Amino acid sequence: MTTASQTLDRAGIAERIPHSGSMCLLDRLERWDAESIHCSTRTHAQPDNPLRTAGGLLAPNAIEYAAQAMALHGGLLAAAGSTPSAGFLASARNVRLSVARLDDIDGALQVQARRLSGDTNQILYEFAVNDSGGRVLAEGRAVVVLNTPLATGATTQ
Repeated sequence: MTTASQTLDRAGIAERIPHSGSMCLLDRLERWDAESIHCSTRTHAQPDNPLRTAGGLLAPNAIEYAAQAMALHGGLLAAAGSTPSAGFLASARNVRLSVARLDDIDGALQVQARRLSGDTNQILYEFAVNDSGGRVLAEGRAVVVLNTPLATGATTQ
């Protein structure tokens, strides 16, 4: 099933995910459907990237790029006028990194995620972050947990 072929710029993405300002890492929604999402970005090359350390923007940060694509996917799938389910990244598994750093990658990063399974409590995605030539920089699987006290910010006594 394919949904409307909607693209979004950085401002449109920031309206739909819980990250704002420089922490919104995605520049453009390229395409999406009910099972997958593809975004692109050049924020990895910015010297003020909030994930950058003295050693540069290290490759494990690709997981955060993918997590933001997953959050955007969830927001796009939410019914019109509703609030998307709150979620958090519970685990990342089988992560394979083929580079040490992202900040020295030329061109836009291509961030893709595909929903493998899920329900109202959790979703399993596979993800890949590629360079503009299609070389895989990072890939793996991630579980997003929804509607829990941790995801919604609620506390229990």
